[in-house]
Amino acid sequence: MQIELEGVTKQYGRKRVLDGVSLTFRGGMYGLLGRNGAGKSSLMRILAAISKESAGSILREGVPGGSEAQIRAMTGYLPQDFMVYPGMRVEQAMNYLGMLGGIPAGVRKERIVRLLERVNLKDSARVRVRHLSGGMLRRLGIAQALLTDPKILIVDEPTAGLDPEERLRIRELLTECARDRLVILSTHIVGDIEQTCERTAVLDGGRLIFDGTVRDLAQRASGRVYEFVTEAGELAELKERYTLISSRNQGEKVLVRAVGAAPPDTEYRLCEPGIEDGYMELLREVEV
Repeated sequence: MQIELEGVTKQYGRKRVLDGVSLTFRGGMYGLLGRNGAGKSSLMRILAAISKESAGSILREGVPGGSEAQIRAMTGYLPQDFMVYPGMRVEQAMNYLGMLGGIPAGVRKERIVRLLERVNLKDSARVRVRHLSGGMLRRLGIAQALLTDPKILIVDEPTAGLDPEERLRIRELLTECARDRLVILSTHIVGDIEQTCERTAVLDGGRLIFDGTVRDLAQRASGRVYEFVTEAGELAELKERYTLISSRNQGEKVLVRAVGAAPPDTEYRLCEPGIEDGYMELLREVEV
């Protein structure tokens, strides 16, 4: 499955949230990275046919346009704020959503059983939605997005606010889903992209500022990532010269990982760049 965007723009009144985005999503797992307010959710809603682009074009498998019903039939969507009727039991909620999706009763019943097992909610089928944890609710959201057996799965911030164990479960589940479909993962959490995607795009202020492999993004900070020990009182001054990736207390000192154009005026170790280093360097370049 392939989706091609050409000059996609979205405007709400005078506010332009997407500005001429040209991008191609190909099969497997594709990451969409950007800070909050970058335009990621607006783009996801357009791809899921919930919102309409103000300008530009979108081709799905080389076919332009298509009705909203056709697009939704081939697309599963998990919004950031997913919720169903909290008083429903899990299996009831799945059945209700399947009915809305026009899935025949026999097919619906079989798929619900299979999908709840796939997302590890089989034993919670009779639990009311209001009693699910945040991670369980996200897994239910992925299950409902797969009900129509879509060619495209779009997930928006699926691990935000989850504990590390539940984040790992969601990542593994999405990786499994990407074996036979296009999965577009939108997030501001760099680790989600690093652990699951080979390719990623970065949006900032509604504009596409990067499109390439995860490795290419990391290499933007090549030769500029330093690890060194400094005084806690010097952190404020360092932030004027470097992008601080992390800091960890070591007694009265602080171990810092930073990205910058020049090495620090102290003993340091030059580090192999990671995707977070490259991402932060990319954002710094945009702001200069």
